[in-house]
Amino acid sequence: MNEFASTPQTPPVTASALPPQPRRRLLRAAAIAFASLVAFLLALLLLLMTGLETGPVPLLIGFVLATLPAPFYVALVLWIDRYESEPVWTLVAAFVWGAVVAVFIAAFVNTIGSLVVASLISDEAGSFYGAVISAPIVEESMKAAVLFGLYFWKHDEFDGVIDGIVYASMVGLGFAMTENIQYYGSAALEGGVGGGMGLFVLRGMMAPFSHPLFTSMTGIGLGLASQSKSGLVKFFAPACGLLLAMFLHALWNLSASINAALYFIVYFLIMVPTFVAVLVSIYFALRREGRILREQLRHDLERGRLSAPELELLASVRGRMGASFKALTKGGYRSWRTRREFNRVASELAFHRNRVAQGRAVKDGAAIEEFYVRQLSELRGQSNAS
Repeated sequence: MNEFASTPQTPPVTASALPPQPRRRLLRAAAIAFASLVAFLLALLLLLMTGLETGPVPLLIGFVLATLPAPFYVALVLWIDRYESEPVWTLVAAFVWGAVVAVFIAAFVNTIGSLVVASLISDEAGSFYGAVISAPIVEESMKAAVLFGLYFWKHDEFDGVIDGIVYASMVGLGFAMTENIQYYGSAALEGGVGGGMGLFVLRGMMAPFSHPLFTSMTGIGLGLASQSKSGLVKFFAPACGLLLAMFLHALWNLSASINAALYFIVYFLIMVPTFVAVLVSIYFALRREGRILREQLRHDLERGRLSAPELELLASVRGRMGASFKALTKGGYRSWRTRREFNRVASELAFHRNRVAQGRAVKDGAAIEEFYVRQLSELRGQSNAS
């Protein structure tokens, strides 16, 4: 007997996801198409610029080495978001912004700045300025732009530290992937496939999360701001996060530009502990989200929409994974998919109520809650009937 009967997949419902008017739907489709075209053209231009610098074969080597591991790293980042998965389009937008727009703007500004400093002082000063001063400031600012955009204009999808880290990691992975195409291609130009593989070990295996780690400081700051009612926290947390991202980025580039010994000292004594600190932040953020589910779904427990065991499973990462595995092994893929949908609807309902409780303006809040409650009841009813 399946734990859950199959049910059609329903997309997340938020204020912005309620059915738009035909004209708004057309305008949204046109905006998405235009943004996709611009991103595609910028991506081609970036590849052309890299190819002119390295040649076609090194470019191909760099492209393969940079893009092959990207899906694995993205999957690891998405696994973090255990309770309320972010909409696919916002995740894709963050990744593409980092991979195309942020890289293009940063490359232009960094190059101009380095040339100006080199012409005024020396080539060494220009290189130092570009790597240690300009790159951290410009690159982190460009990566942060999409995070601030999501924070202000999609606040119904920005609920805390986990969301900040996930979005920051996506934009950072996109930026690192495109940047690595050039780095690996240049290394292959000088040392062939072996040169490209050698740099891949240093950048792609030892430090694949350097850019996501830097930008996660901004994401954590925005996440703290989103879950706080204090005006000071809302202002200073994102600002301090962005400054910390720039500082870590500058320190990383400085160590790499001086010598290998300093690079490894910074790597083991600063970057690794910072990475561990982010993992600890994720642990406590997940515990917070579990508490939100327990508190906000207690209303449904009291009204018989959920049982106590069901609530405990929903409010625990281990419980969710166990329930999903049980659904997969006993009912197959369709049962697993329905269990996953049940988890998602419960999470969306809980986080929606939490936003309302925090006083965060939510358009069509009552309609959204009613939709989630109805979906939750239908899924549970189908399960009991099976």
